[in-house]
Amino acid sequence: MRPDRWSLPLLLVFAAVVLGAGLGLRDPMPPDEPRFALMARDMVQSGDWLFPRRGVELYSHKPPMFMWLQAAAYWATGNLRIAFLLPSLLASLLTLGLVWDLTRRLWNRRAANWAALALLITIQFALQARRGQIDSVVVAMITASMYGLVRHHLLADRRRWGVLGWFMAGLGTITKGVGFLPLLALPLMAYARRAGWQKIAAMTRPNRTAMWLGPFAFVAAASLWLLPMFVSIAVSDDPNAAAYANDLLLRQTATRYANPWHHHQPPWYFLSVIATLWLPFALALPGLIPVWWQRLKRHDARVLVLVGWAVLVLLFFSASPGKREVYILPALPMLCVAAGPWLPRMLRQRWMQLALLGFTALLTTAAMYAGLHAWLGDPSWLRRLLASRGMSSLPIYVPIALIGVGLVGLVSIIVGRMRGAALGVLAFTSALWAIHGYALMPAISDSSSGRSLMRSVGARLGPDAELGFIAWREQHLLQADRTVTTFGYERNLGEQWADAARWLRDAPDRRWLFLQDDVLPACVRADTVIVAGVANRRRFLLMPGIALPADCDPRPPATDLPDEPID
Repeated sequence: MRPDRWSLPLLLVFAAVVLGAGLGLRDPMPPDEPRFALMARDMVQSGDWLFPRRGVELYSHKPPMFMWLQAAAYWATGNLRIAFLLPSLLASLLTLGLVWDLTRRLWNRRAANWAALALLITIQFALQARRGQIDSVVVAMITASMYGLVRHHLLADRRRWGVLGWFMAGLGTITKGVGFLPLLALPLMAYARRAGWQKIAAMTRPNRTAMWLGPFAFVAAASLWLLPMFVSIAVSDDPNAAAYANDLLLRQTATRYANPWHHHQPPWYFLSVIATLWLPFALALPGLIPVWWQRLKRHDARVLVLVGWAVLVLLFFSASPGKREVYILPALPMLCVAAGPWLPRMLRQRWMQLALLGFTALLTTAAMYAGLHAWLGDPSWLRRLLASRGMSSLPIYVPIALIGVGLVGLVSIIVGRMRGAALGVLAFTSALWAIHGYALMPAISDSSSGRSLMRSVGARLGPDAELGFIAWREQHLLQADRTVTTFGYERNLGEQWADAARWLRDAPDRRWLFLQDDVLPACVRADTVIVAGVANRRRFLLMPGIALPADCDPRPPATDLPDEPID
């Protein structure tokens, strides 16, 4: 094997070490991780993989594909701490590999190396790869779809690559509704072919049967979930199943895009995301945009399809009033592919070297300041932060680790200086993610994941008490040490309280409710209620069954849950 053929395996091994740092050392943390991990665990334990449940309620906010992947990882490993992060890690490695190979095919190996490294060191990509959330898997599926479509339409590879592109778009759609986005590139490819742009290989017009292969593959992929779901609903007499499908396929997709009820942001919101979370790759954009423009004027179809599609993705999400920073992440890999050929030349330019040095210096200063301030001082901001998360102190190794990553940044600046600025960024970000995985996240895991709170609850109740939940969060159910009775999650709070009251009164001496303090009814005997603890900026209580007088109607005037989280 030629030495340059080792570049991709070495890259993936290095990326696995960086992105997988701390794997298995922490529990799922809010906002989304406990939700998906809870449903994945319950799929394995209950055997019901078709309809994910959050407690007793069907979960209709997202299709079950991501939960299936986590459940499969849990079934294979038996370790939820590993399983809930494994799909994101493997998906990110797949994305890096696809970016490398597509750049190599469109340009050369040198460009491929730089494109993959640019993606690896981008903050948002690495951060999502280390989270047990759905977005890294969606990005991988969208990237795989673009990979297949570009190979077929731009490189005239076999038709199977185009079919694969459609199939992966279908899989992406049943993972998260936006998985169809790669299909937006098809009009750009058709225009480039008809206009005779460069790098469009001569292709005969497909016959009528072949034209349907792609859409058929898309439908076939989507049917892997939709078909068994519809069949199950058709033979079921449960009205909740039909409501689940209606909410998931209509309200959580089209309605959520056109008329969202959350995350409202101005049209230019994603420009701020690019300027911050896409660092340090975003530093190259001022130099890349003129280069791409020149290539477009020379009719380079590669730039038209890759950059043009990324712009369409940006416009698509900007048009909706509801925006989250992760929405535009799928556009990043294709922009890195388009940037690969020109990054080596840009990194030799003084302005780019200064920008990278400034980026490293800024984060180095922040890490050193935070580490020294937390170790040698007693800052009020840290005390407030720890108190809000139910922590009394920060382990000493955390500030020491922050100081250590600051020293890595300082050494990379001194040794690398101008010409080695890019390698300095790579060294610093690698150290940063190592500290993030091995020190910071494990330090806050017990408090943020709800483990310490639920451990305290279990110790207070003893092994024989029964526990019910009102106004709870997914991490509490995930970390509970016993079978828990829930009365709903998004269900009307008054109805939950009516059922909870009947449940308590059936066995008041051994049954307890775990709840947020702001939903405690006024008629409850407050002297019997115990403060369970503080976690995730909320105060939780333990209410015994004897605290509910016979004449107490605990249903509150308000019918909505307080501070309901939105995913």
